[in-house]
Amino acid sequence: MTDAHHPAERPERAFPTPTSLTGVGVVVLGEGGTRVLLGLGHDGRWELPGGKVDAGESFEQAAARELAEETGLHAEPADVRVGAVLLDGERGITRVTGAAVVSRVAGVPRVREPDKIVRWEWFAVDAVPAPLFAPSAAVLHSWRPSSVPAVDGAFHGYVLGAASRNGVAGEHLP
Repeated sequence: MTDAHHPAERPERAFPTPTSLTGVGVVVLGEGGTRVLLGLGHDGRWELPGGKVDAGESFEQAAARELAEETGLHAEPADVRVGAVLLDGERGITRVTGAAVVSRVAGVPRVREPDKIVRWEWFAVDAVPAPLFAPSAAVLHSWRPSSVPAVDGAFHGYVLGAASRNGVAGEHLP
């Protein structure tokens, strides 16, 4: 609407140049919250399921979609909890990553993107392997700081108060 009270939007605001990437990393918990799912990348680093948030998606919807696309596991977006939002500036692009946790999934993990992942494997939450893909390490650290060391100072984290760390009501991220 354009009138005296609502002037036309400036073109750079109406159609801004993209300067960031929004994604989600998914901590998938198994066996009552005692195990976490990680994929081995072809570069030898372990990573969480996750990826880009598509236009119009919530972090929860993107987490459920990416989980199905990458692992074949199915989760309802309502079962996904976002515990933190992380920022970093890798290679000059601002990355905004939702750190998500889900403990209710259906199916068996399998490699659905063999060009990216060699295999999926469950690990005890206190025995997460290294090396980790940096965004996955930051998501894991935001979820359970005692299990994964902090990533060098490149990540800024904003913890959301209502997320449960392991699906247990009342246990919140620090």
